[in-house]
Amino acid sequence: MSHRKYDFVHRHFIDPAPRWRDQRNPVPAVFLDRDGVVNEEVHYLSKIDDLALIPGTASAIKQLNDAGIPVVIVTNQSAVARGYLSEEGLRDLHEAMIAMLSRAGASVQGIYYSPYHPDGIEEYRRDSECRKPGPAMILAAAEDFAISLPDSVLIGDRINDIRAGRAAGTHAVIVRTGHGAKETTWPEAAEADFIADDLQAAVSELFARGVLAR
Repeated sequence: MSHRKYDFVHRHFIDPAPRWRDQRNPVPAVFLDRDGVVNEEVHYLSKIDDLALIPGTASAIKQLNDAGIPVVIVTNQSAVARGYLSEEGLRDLHEAMIAMLSRAGASVQGIYYSPYHPDGIEEYRRDSECRKPGPAMILAAAEDFAISLPDSVLIGDRINDIRAGRAAGTHAVIVRTGHGAKETTWPEAAEADFIADDLQAAVSELFARGVLAR
């Protein structure tokens, strides 16, 4: 029987590779919001036909892969709570996304998602610390893998992403894609380490600043 604190967090496609699980040698990771950071923002994305990667996303993730840095997606998915798609449908979307990234030579080590919302339906109608700005998805990944959170980075397009990263003890960057087109203009955007045009620009800047090592 598992006694892990964050077993309640929902997961898809967790990489079993031993190199990410050596607790004697924790490594920095990059946590990515999904919609508006990895894929184009679509209001309650529920169809694979509407799934499209933001230009430069795959190459940015491949850069992180090539540097030996695990990449983990952490995503609020209230579309499930609101009944736009099932968790099985969400899994199909994630499988399609992984295939798109794979065709460009990029990969993620896992996808963590929160299907809950206070205005949701049935069992999904509730608050949960896994829903950002809660940090539980990030902490669950740190439980699954050997991740040094103080050396890690959360990249998102919303203030709540930044706050989730801060709550988990990571660096935090906000991008101008997706909801970031608006939220980077808000005063709260100053809570991030910096603002970047998109994921590619964020990753390049993190390497340039030495926050991440090549």
